[in-house]
Amino acid sequence: MTEAELEQWVLLANWGAKRVEGLRLFPSSRDLVLKWAEVMVAARRSGRRIETPDAWIAATALLYDATFLTHRRTDYLGVPKRRFSDD
Repeated sequence: MTEAELEQWVLLANWGAKRVEGLRLFPSSRDLVLKWAEVMVAARRSGRRIETPDAWIAATALLYDATFLTHRRTDYLGVPKRRFSDD
């Protein structure tokens, strides 16, 4: 889902070929699927609900050790080891 949303963003923003190539260096993978499952279970075990799309975003950020950028931190309170842009 995250990968599809990024591809949509690329099309809407009319990115050039070099920039698109850079984005596609990080394809979805089995590791991403497993990280998504871990995020969903961690949120549930902590008593927090996380929506499926938010879990994909969190899983992608965690897998690639990327910083979360969001206006709704509360959506990610059940995510382990999260790092926000201003932490």
